[in-house]
Amino acid sequence: MQATTVLVEGESDRLAVETLAGRRGYDLASQGVSVVPMGGATSIGHFLNRFGPNGADHRLLGLCDARESLGVAKALARAGIGSDPLEGFGFQVCTADLEDELIRSLGVDVVLNVIANQGELSSFELLQRQPSLRDLPVEAQLRRFFGGRSGNKIRYAPLLVTALPAGKAPPPLARLLESFGM
Repeated sequence: MQATTVLVEGESDRLAVETLAGRRGYDLASQGVSVVPMGGATSIGHFLNRFGPNGADHRLLGLCDARESLGVAKALARAGIGSDPLEGFGFQVCTADLEDELIRSLGVDVVLNVIANQGELSSFELLQRQPSLRDLPVEAQLRRFFGGRSGNKIRYAPLLVTALPAGKAPPPLARLLESFGM
């Protein structure tokens, strides 16, 4: 069986993919699937050289943010993988980022409950009162909350995925798991 490597931008993406896979009963290790955080999408060339057709020749899948998709597509073309739309190569694109996808899938109230359960609702409310953020939609404030403090994306990614109702996952994440073929 050919190994599958799932390239994701960061550690929070890895945790989200692995958490959802576990919730859906996938045993990634036994299926030869590894989720590899790249430390940012701009590092994809290195990982394509390592795991792609000129390296270990793994089956490659991935998840990236919309703003990084052009760079990912160019890297795939340079690596000889192709130049079709990313989804045709098993690379799923989040509209803004994975946190945005999770917020939309869960809804604001559920996300606020997750934050409250972590004892950080007052911290989020303080952030909302900052002059640069107070006029933004709550979804944008939530994205700032997750991305603004070191470690918050990593901390909250599995919590938000765990809060998803059964069978309801952000479309890019759901399509990625479906492409595992398990």
